[in-house]
Amino acid sequence: MKIAILGTRGIPNRYGGFEQCAEKLALAWAKTGHEVTVYCPAEHPVKGSTWQGVRRRFIPSFEGRLGPWGTLLYDFLCLKDALSADFEVVLNLGYVPAGVFFPKRRPPLAFVTNMDGLEWKRRKWSWAKRRFARLCEARAAQRSAHLVADNPGIQEHLERTYGVHNITYIPYGAEIPPPPEPTFLREFGLSPYGFYLLIARLEPENNIATILEGYLRSGVREPFLVVGGLTTPYARELVRRFARREGIRFCGAIYDYSKLSTLRHFARLYFHGHEVGGTNPSLLEAMAAGALIVAHDNVFNRYVLGEEGFYFSNPEEVARIIRHHDQGLRPLFAEKNLAKIKHHYRWDKVSQAYLALFKRLLN
Repeated sequence: MKIAILGTRGIPNRYGGFEQCAEKLALAWAKTGHEVTVYCPAEHPVKGSTWQGVRRRFIPSFEGRLGPWGTLLYDFLCLKDALSADFEVVLNLGYVPAGVFFPKRRPPLAFVTNMDGLEWKRRKWSWAKRRFARLCEARAAQRSAHLVADNPGIQEHLERTYGVHNITYIPYGAEIPPPPEPTFLREFGLSPYGFYLLIARLEPENNIATILEGYLRSGVREPFLVVGGLTTPYARELVRRFARREGIRFCGAIYDYSKLSTLRHFARLYFHGHEVGGTNPSLLEAMAAGALIVAHDNVFNRYVLGEEGFYFSNPEEVARIIRHHDQGLRPLFAEKNLAKIKHHYRWDKVSQAYLALFKRLLN
């Protein structure tokens, strides 16, 4: 098959979840003989028309100069180019802002959209941006030949909201990290299971403030590490609000997967505050690392984590979990969560599920 992947900042991954998804899927499909093209911004730091057997199509984005308008232009040009080429399958990862450009009449190919999460619920966005995101979701749901939901909660939302049933549930994937290396903790002056941890983009919808308020109310003495980039306005607001409070450390971004996995494994509790869905890669990575997880209480996180974790909705619940949780549950939760990764959230199974869907659509 000739497959195109749109909607990311390109491969190799230098950004986030959808870029990782594009990389994993493209490499797996190329190795089995499919002709795969990933659309990349011309500004991508890694050059070359191919990468590990995957074709790369460069499109100008101008994001550095035009900001969000550059992203809008990039998605439009990618979609226009892909629909005029001879691909059999076009896979759109996400729907903002690309969905607004989806053609009214479905093109004569397998035109598939991974619907991501409820982007229109992101609190960091203005009312106008949230309205635009809702429009993109509606158009993508109604104009794609087929939809992929990476979480059953997303599938239920799409069926209920838009009355569509051309949806296939295909989860996200995760890798099991190498054994944790406790000597890395010395860089931070930490001891195993002697600290609390949060790893996320520092955005309002990730409930960072709620978690840190709960930590402060708990009155515990072990430090709380916050790992995530500090360049956004909201991140700087969090630093101003919490950095001087005793015990809270803002560590900035860390990209080394083995180091992140070590921190997750040895944290006394690992906090996951994401609330807009669907299946979040960082939650899967925490499960793969054997972390003892405290997640925001919503349908998306519960579908993934199940009973093998704790849940919070407000600072009081965070404080209560910190003070009264049972560390004795760690081995049982870790074993069951690792089994989920091994048997369900595997990249090889994910890539095969996509191929099976494509073949069914083309036939």
